[in-house]
Amino acid sequence: MEDIDDLPKNPANYTPLTPLWFLERAATVHPTRTSVVHGSLRYTWLQTYHRCRQLASALSQRSIVAGSTVSIIAPNIPAIYEAHFGVPMSGAVLNTVNIRLNAQTIAFLLGHSASEVVMVDQEFFTLAEEALKIVADKSKGNFKPPILIVIADESCDPKGLQYALSRGAIEYEKFLETGDPEYAWQPPKDEWQSITLGYTSGTTASPKGVVLHHRGAYVMALSCALNWGMTEGATYLWTLPMFHCNGWCYTWTLAAMCGTSICLRQVSAKGVYQAIAKHGVTHFCAAPVVLNTIVNAKKEDTVLPLPHVVHVMTAGAAPPPSVLFEMSRLGFRVAHTYGLSETSGPSTICAWKPEWDSLPPEEQARLNARQGVKYIGLEGLDVVNTQDMKPVPADGKTVGEIVFRGNAVMKGYLKNPKANEEAFANGWFHSGDLAVKHPDNYIEIKDRSKDIIISGGENISSVEVENILYFHPAILEVSVVARPDERWGESPCAFVTLKPDVDQSDQQRLAEEIMKFSRAKMPAYWVPKSVVFGPLPKTATGKIQKHILRTKAKEMGPLKKSRL
Repeated sequence: MEDIDDLPKNPANYTPLTPLWFLERAATVHPTRTSVVHGSLRYTWLQTYHRCRQLASALSQRSIVAGSTVSIIAPNIPAIYEAHFGVPMSGAVLNTVNIRLNAQTIAFLLGHSASEVVMVDQEFFTLAEEALKIVADKSKGNFKPPILIVIADESCDPKGLQYALSRGAIEYEKFLETGDPEYAWQPPKDEWQSITLGYTSGTTASPKGVVLHHRGAYVMALSCALNWGMTEGATYLWTLPMFHCNGWCYTWTLAAMCGTSICLRQVSAKGVYQAIAKHGVTHFCAAPVVLNTIVNAKKEDTVLPLPHVVHVMTAGAAPPPSVLFEMSRLGFRVAHTYGLSETSGPSTICAWKPEWDSLPPEEQARLNARQGVKYIGLEGLDVVNTQDMKPVPADGKTVGEIVFRGNAVMKGYLKNPKANEEAFANGWFHSGDLAVKHPDNYIEIKDRSKDIIISGGENISSVEVENILYFHPAILEVSVVARPDERWGESPCAFVTLKPDVDQSDQQRLAEEIMKFSRAKMPAYWVPKSVVFGPLPKTATGKIQKHILRTKAKEMGPLKKSRL
């Protein structure tokens, strides 16, 4: 490679990128500033740095090194925040486990990742114990039990902790005491070294292990702050689970910005409003379903008007414009982002343009519902024709697949060469999401490829039907999937959760009202021909589990042809 010089890299001018340095800097610059708050617990940045070094030291003393995996099963508590630094400081890889998974699935994760340490919140200890028993039974005598650490929480029933200790688990604080708070941790020798492992939901097959590297975590942690305009010293509320793609990299961003993390063990609209009032929360991230809960909260659970502007980042599913409109009306400033676990979480943003400020609120919400443009830290983003990989025209109509390229993209799926070959075909990461590109180059998702409804040969975007239905005054939540149809092959089926104050005694009348509303607002072939009422199944991050609804719709049988 030609260059103007032959100057080599040396230790003075080159070091592998890692977000672990952010913690060291925060402890140096703001040692007494509050880093983490959880109930009556408060830590400063210096204390957090010491605790993370203790964790790294304690793990190292037990032969946890590069190549080891440490799993944690916990809600948003200080220990899971500390694990994002302490585990990689030991050289090991952190595997954050979704607390809503069943024992069978967790057993797969622990076995597949070869976890040598399992840290578990006391509330979920029996779940972890059941999962480890499944792993042991399947190993047929070759099982080496991992080091089991239980995390105590004063808000939980102490009986759970006592049980865990009686089963031989080490209490987390006791484990930390065996480590050195001045432990001389080493950054990775190569920034390509793995930092975290996170598993996809595995709705159609075994979950896939997404491996992220130190370089990507560093780039995305800074990109998160830059794209959102997050300022130094921000107060951040953990409504988004830290186990979900490392809290969209905000675990590391908060250290980079020397901000304060407010832990929220269980998410509720009341809890969010109280945290804003009590702790002066300036930022939080949440899936659209959480925003829907906030805008539909009971008056007595709110703190309105808001004492200050609260910045909200939403991703995980396309937010209905109606929800964005209501959030804006209440005083929240919503940034809409999009991404996947495989792209380090959100990696596109609907970057707000000043010229939109003069538009009607409804139009602002419609524009902000788009997935937008690439993050500062993402090098490549496009919508392409799946046949020839050529970019689709920026006409807002031609549908293609969203593809990514750059440092934000995962190393690959753990122990899964076939899936990697498919995911990285033609030098891009394939999202499986279908979208259009507008004339301003902002992308907008039309559906997952598997969620498109094909009725009478016409493609129907379930997302577009849902966005219209959300404007119905009685609908709290809605998800639209394909139901077999004798005449059309498939037709839209709407699964609806009604608002609490709606009289639900005559569901037939309500279904007819919703269909009448739909006929006035959308093309005739989009109108749901079936409406089913009840709660919607969701993942731990608030995503509606459409695969379950598709199964239900299929079990309902095909809609019969009219005999008239």
